[in-house]
Amino acid sequence: MTVDAHHHVWDLTVRDQDWIQGPGLQPLRRNFTVTDLEPEARAAGVDRTVLVQTVTVVEETPEFLALAAGHDLIAGVVGWTDLTRPDIADELCRLRELPGGDRLKGIRHQVQAEPDPEWLLRPDVRRGLTAVADAGLVYDLVVLPHQLPACAKAAESLPRLTFVLDHLGKPPIASGAREPWTTHLRALAALPNTVAKLSGLVTEADRAAWTTDDLRPYAETALETFGPGRLMFGSDWPVCTPAASYARVHEVAVELAEGLSTAERTALFEGTATRVYDL
Repeated sequence: MTVDAHHHVWDLTVRDQDWIQGPGLQPLRRNFTVTDLEPEARAAGVDRTVLVQTVTVVEETPEFLALAAGHDLIAGVVGWTDLTRPDIADELCRLRELPGGDRLKGIRHQVQAEPDPEWLLRPDVRRGLTAVADAGLVYDLVVLPHQLPACAKAAESLPRLTFVLDHLGKPPIASGAREPWTTHLRALAALPNTVAKLSGLVTEADRAAWTTDDLRPYAETALETFGPGRLMFGSDWPVCTPAASYARVHEVAVELAEGLSTAERTALFEGTATRVYDL
């Protein structure tokens, strides 16, 4: 069976997703629910998923935990809370006491939107990251390539916290450039408390004309640096859908893993996510 370690859901009647702007993202301006996801995931052999935050509002994480409590498919939630709040430790405890709180596995913030490239190194943020580690949770990194050096510094200074790099740090696949992304990724992967998701690549490619070969150099770099034991498959559904269907994203991941052994493929598609997120 397969774990999808990264997907989203949203209901625009509950709140807007203000990041969905521009003509290229217009197909995403509708509701996407677990009911929409489940048949596609099951058809791909996915039996467990990790639901990941989309917006920085306090209401979303309790909603996602309740959603997970009502759906066997969702085995874990990566939620959001303000890392800089003075009572961050108490807030994490509160979230875990809510319905579905046992499904809370990690925290994420849209670091990619922060103008300070070293936002993760701010004292108030580091205090919050320490609280995440103390709570036994992991921290998902959604960052751009120029922010990867700060990720490595944060991971090195907080060895008790596992950092999960979403979408391989969003490499510039559409342009074909590999540096400085490759150098930055290697530095992050050299730290034992880091793992990464083979996810979100189709949205960084030319969405209208990408091929598996466009993605391959970046996936191979990730496999070389992290290894299958520290990589996990994620669909990034429904963000992937303007570029590829759920089935196609899964199919491409299988193609990219063709050279792996059976044990390595099991790690990529199930074992790493199960271990890291304690599913």
